[in-house]
Amino acid sequence: MPKMKTLLGAAKRFKKSASGKIKRRKAYKSHILTKKSPKRLRKLRQSTLVSKADMDRVTLMLPN
Repeated sequence: MPKMKTLLGAAKRFKKSASGKIKRRKAYKSHILTKKSPKRLRKLRQSTLVSKADMDRVTLMLPN
């Protein structure tokens, strides 16, 4: 069976941590920022982990 290729779109969006968890950026930070509160924008800057429900799909996209 051939090697699985990494989906490059996923490789740009997700990073694996040393413990094997997958980090992602938060959504809703690209446009229409004027109506969002400064507190909300600060929270959106921080990265977070991929949820357990999506973990299997994301790991298939990132085989290495």
